[in-house]
Amino acid sequence: MKKSTDADLAMSKSAMKISLDLLSNPLCEQDQDFLSMVTALDTAMKRMDAFNQEKVNQIQKTVIEPLKKFGSVFPSLNMAVKRREQALQDYRRLQAKVEKYEEKEKTGPVLAKLHQAREELRPVRDDFEAKNKQLLEEMPRFYGSRLDYFQPSFESLIRAQVVYYSEMHKIFGDLTQQLDQPGHSDEQRERENEAKLSELRALSIVADD
Repeated sequence: MKKSTDADLAMSKSAMKISLDLLSNPLCEQDQDFLSMVTALDTAMKRMDAFNQEKVNQIQKTVIEPLKKFGSVFPSLNMAVKRREQALQDYRRLQAKVEKYEEKEKTGPVLAKLHQAREELRPVRDDFEAKNKQLLEEMPRFYGSRLDYFQPSFESLIRAQVVYYSEMHKIFGDLTQQLDQPGHSDEQRERENEAKLSELRALSIVADD
């Protein structure tokens, strides 16, 4: 999303640079009609840039920032999983110790060590079971909440795009009406351009040797 908004801003900046370069072209001083066309284009580019900035700001507020906040919970989640895994290792180690003494001949010293090992095991087992229960209860809720969290951002993104492209349709529609020559089809314009290009090619300064 960040790459997308950066690309949008770069596109808008390039469009503004094009109209600015055209306005500084000497032809604008020599041809009033050309100046009017370039001025209309520059006005359209400025309007486009304003709506583009508004769209990017909206996406930043309603999509990028909320997703950054969503991503910030993952370190804590991963830490909870690691604590559960560490508790499981401690539990298994002490459980193995208890089982080892249970398999030995029941002498006084062995029974004493077995009792001590069971006492050590109890709080560790309780700690693991508590951590495990918490993850079993909360992980599905966290997993299931992803769509509920993301959906408003997704809807906001769509709305921002709809508003932007609706405005672009109006802006370039207005620009087309200002620049368009009535009764000229695209084919006619293409033929006229080819004719003008042929005239330029016929000049001696651009003729092939």
